Amino acid sequence: MSEIRVRVLDEDEWPTYRDVRLRALRESPEAFVASAEEEASFDDEVWRSRMERSRRLLAEDDGEVVGVVSVGTGHRTSIPGAGELFGLWVDPPRRGTGVARKLMEEAAAVGRDVGLRQLVYWVGTDNGRAVAFASSFGFRPTDDRRPMRIHGVDEDGAESEELMMVYPLGDHGGVPTSL
Repeated sequence: MSEIRVRVLDEDEWPTYRDVRLRALRESPEAFVASAEEEASFDDEVWRSRMERSRRLLAEDDGEVVGVVSVGTGHRTSIPGAGELFGLWVDPPRRGTGVARKLMEEAAAVGRDVGLRQLVYWVGTDNGRAVAFASSFGFRPTDDRRPMRIHGVDEDGAESEELMMVYPLGDHGGVPTSL
């Protein structure tokens, strides 16, 4: 395996983001609130505007896309100085190989660069692997919960729940600290 490279996509790279986002939605529909069918119908302008609202980080290995995550700069959370980490996805054969950690490290660096003091990450309470991973990185659970209805998965009326986790963005160079 070669070196994983994580980079922030430029706004004009919206087709790259669109492709990996749709790939993630198709591969892991249970992990996202949105559906691939819904987002595949979006016109180009929607994808362009998404690039303006958040930073999109792409993990690549020898030019092959192996993961993605987004960092919102405060428009989705009411916590002062907080941004939101969302849309984390890693290609299944690459899970457990450090790709997610590299994406999180770069997301934290991006958050610091734009002046955020913490990152908020909503994780499905039934997604033990994601909760454990976020905790190992330094995210801490809060008492905040919200309902989550996953398109194509929760169609029988059942709703899942998300847990808000928070990660402080101090001056520790990407090494997690406790709250």
